[in-house]
Amino acid sequence: MSQALDTLWYTRCPVPTSLGIALQRGWLEQEFAQKNTVIKSLQESNDQAVRESHFDHTLQNSVRHGGNIPAIWARSAGRDTRVIGLSWADEIQLILTLPGSGIESVKDLKGRKFGLPQWQNVQIDFSRAQAIRGLENALRLEGLSVSDVELVDFVIARRHSDEPIQRFNGKANLGSRSGSHNAELVGLLRGEVDAIFLKGAHAAQLVHHFGLQVVIDTGSHPDPLIRSNNGTPRTLSVDQHLLDHHFDSAVTLVEQVLRADQWAWAHAEETRQFLARETNSNDFWVRAAYGEDAHLRLRTDFAEQSIVALQDFTHFLHRWNFIPNAVDVRQWIDTAAFEAASKTLHAQAA
Repeated sequence: MSQALDTLWYTRCPVPTSLGIALQRGWLEQEFAQKNTVIKSLQESNDQAVRESHFDHTLQNSVRHGGNIPAIWARSAGRDTRVIGLSWADEIQLILTLPGSGIESVKDLKGRKFGLPQWQNVQIDFSRAQAIRGLENALRLEGLSVSDVELVDFVIARRHSDEPIQRFNGKANLGSRSGSHNAELVGLLRGEVDAIFLKGAHAAQLVHHFGLQVVIDTGSHPDPLIRSNNGTPRTLSVDQHLLDHHFDSAVTLVEQVLRADQWAWAHAEETRQFLARETNSNDFWVRAAYGEDAHLRLRTDFAEQSIVALQDFTHFLHRWNFIPNAVDVRQWIDTAAFEAASKTLHAQAA
């Protein structure tokens, strides 16, 4: 039996998620106000331990929707969490070089220097993991491996959660904060490395601003396992305590995510505006990074493609020692709240 929930903590990444849209439209706050539940943002807390739960999911009664690497790491490290939804919104995943580098294709990366971020004071270096994944997947297409390139590390000493996210005009600024620029990009521009990996709206802007050359976009490859990375699929995860003691609240949460999915499908232009806010970008770069049909890509479910790709990605993270223990994705998934929410929405639509 569900108990009253005083506070629901939420966090999401600066990427396309339906949780982000539900929050921007005020639906989550409205629905939970009826339950006398306060909605609070992890990332806007003045307590760093609370903000750090964005990565390690230690805070009870919290939900996270975004890149899957921190969620996988938390599960691997022993956090009692469950995935209550998966969303797959393809995005550009670019191997980039400078014009005149002589790198015209993936084959030309052999023997060249590849820049990687190395965050020293973080629990999980998701930036490095997603870059190596993109590089490895690209090289595999040409029968090469990461050992065929020279990896060059660019050390970043700060932590992702050093500063709370600020609000401007009532909107959370989810993007990069001071000190979190792409050190490997600076290295590329200085000629210290020959190629780097960047993804999403941020990558699209940088390609344009610096005249970078795209070697390959693994995010547009027809094989979903090549496209599988930190953002494909994204995980909607909660702690087990929320499901055990506040199941009705978990169902309400999923209902609002699914509601945002359906709203997005019918509101292309407004959805792009919301996604631009989420990514600290604009309509043009949202289209460039996520496609003209970005509004249709917001779909939360348990598609087999997402489950298989997420499992494959956990194997990658374990093989590269980004996570301490293997993760069984199917055991991690709990569909009960999703099924209950879907049933409610179908009944309302009937």
